[in-house]
Amino acid sequence: MTIDTAAIAGMKVTIMGLGINGGGLASALFFARHGARVTVTDLRSAAVLAKSVESLHDYPVRYVLERHDESDFSGADMVIKNPAVAPDSPFLQSARIKGVPVETDLSVFLSLASNPILAVTGSKGKSTTASALAFGMSAFRPGARLGGNITVSPLAFLEELLPDDPVVLELSSWQLGDLKGRGILAPAISAFTVILPDHLDKYPGMAEYVADKKGIFLEQRVGQRALFNLDDPWQRDFPKETRATSFFYSAHPLPRGMAGAWLEGKSGMFRAAPEQPAQAILGQALVPGAHNRMNLLCAGLALALFGMEPDRIKSELARFPGIEHRLEVVKTWRGISFYNDSAATIPHATVQALNSLSHPLVLITGGTDKNIDFSPLGEVAREPQAIILLAGSGTEKMRLVLDAQRIGYEGPFTNLREAVAAGIVCAHGLKGDGGCALLFSPGCTSFGMFLNEFDRGRKFKEIVAELTSGD
Repeated sequence: MTIDTAAIAGMKVTIMGLGINGGGLASALFFARHGARVTVTDLRSAAVLAKSVESLHDYPVRYVLERHDESDFSGADMVIKNPAVAPDSPFLQSARIKGVPVETDLSVFLSLASNPILAVTGSKGKSTTASALAFGMSAFRPGARLGGNITVSPLAFLEELLPDDPVVLELSSWQLGDLKGRGILAPAISAFTVILPDHLDKYPGMAEYVADKKGIFLEQRVGQRALFNLDDPWQRDFPKETRATSFFYSAHPLPRGMAGAWLEGKSGMFRAAPEQPAQAILGQALVPGAHNRMNLLCAGLALALFGMEPDRIKSELARFPGIEHRLEVVKTWRGISFYNDSAATIPHATVQALNSLSHPLVLITGGTDKNIDFSPLGEVAREPQAIILLAGSGTEKMRLVLDAQRIGYEGPFTNLREAVAAGIVCAHGLKGDGGCALLFSPGCTSFGMFLNEFDRGRKFKEIVAELTSGD
């Protein structure tokens, strides 16, 4: 459907899923500001959604909460769905049967904006890569913006953009699934981080999950660029499926004749074409971990292909501070360094976090399962000097891995505050001259005990602040 802002006034628009992370709220604000008759419907309560509802208090929005009514879908002129809503929802089917278009905040944005798009996806690392890309881009093109799955809807800044302002979009599999096949996502540059088992509680299997991810490059055109991780077996054949020019990046020197970027010692190198000499685009970095060097390398490659000078890329990425909830340094107190890695929602991410920190370490982990294999955790489970478990269905699978190796742990705790308090006690017993680390890296999703991983990370930081308020 072609969306025209001039035609929005008077339209009946149903927002399915107001949520608490920006997408539904930005959609509601956008359509309300343009004169639409907006209905917000969400299965959550007014208490949970209070902050989002308060943001809409200046507009005559109608609310249907803790339920959905079929008439709000079949009788609408347009439905805007939250990415987390399954596409086969019977309410969405009711809308489609009546010929009501079903859109998302991203499809609306992409239909209205003609700005250059740089899109990033992957199972892990996409938020860091997209944020680093936007960070570097802002020094090169001050009007650059960042949105998408990073919890900022691009509809929130659509009307502030100048025509040539680049937009970096972090895209989840669900968002890509909603956009796939519609002919509206053709980024100037697409980038993949790494593919790992994820969301298998929502997908029949990895093939279906990866199929949605591939939507990031399937509709790119000749002359556009697609960046792939050469070290990821899933991605090696992806270039055959896109019309974009493909570039690879790797933790190892690229094969002769291949354009892209690679790590070489403490540097990240780049060549735009096989016959060109390599130039450094990555040096020192503030964010820890080998996986983050790969994320920065991917961002640097995208910046180089967009036209930023290699020396400037290197200097800007050296200043990138990282992002919230991803190996975020919360504070150091009495020799204990607290790390918030709440965005680690799969065990592979916890493995990477453990491999990034070298001092004596206490790990707080556990949560809700997403039908994922926890055996990778067994490879590094002996690295922490103490493990504190937070209760959940995923934790029960973790316990099987730990018990099989006779690795001890405390918990599971049904309360995060109690888990953090237990972790601090363990950390005090470990401190040497160099101190120790307390790492909160759940390796599981957050549902049940928390609203989402961002809520979980914020609560962890609040608890740390409370428990370490003394000298």
